[in-house]
Amino acid sequence: MSVQDQIHQTVTSNPVVLYMKGTPTFPQCGFSSAAAQMLKLCGVTQYMAVNVLADDDIRQGIKEYASWPTIPQLYVKGEFVGGSDIMKEMFQSGELQKLLDGITG
Repeated sequence: MSVQDQIHQTVTSNPVVLYMKGTPTFPQCGFSSAAAQMLKLCGVTQYMAVNVLADDDIRQGIKEYASWPTIPQLYVKGEFVGGSDIMKEMFQSGELQKLLDGITG
């Protein structure tokens, strides 16, 4: 299976996926930490977190998958939502909460 196929399978088989540097409990960059914190504040406690630092192929492949150059990247129901800045804007406006309501506990 190609890296792109792996990524596609991950984002389409999990309701919420966050590609990040590190893990939700031990983020390795401020942007990834902020993204995980926003999900927590929206009440999302269970989601698929993918540590891109553990696999260089995934780290590069996720940038190509969404044509988005930075990490973290959030996917909800198989759709690319955005990176940390977009998540922050959506969080502040209440859009992120609406998008995530009822998806996962």
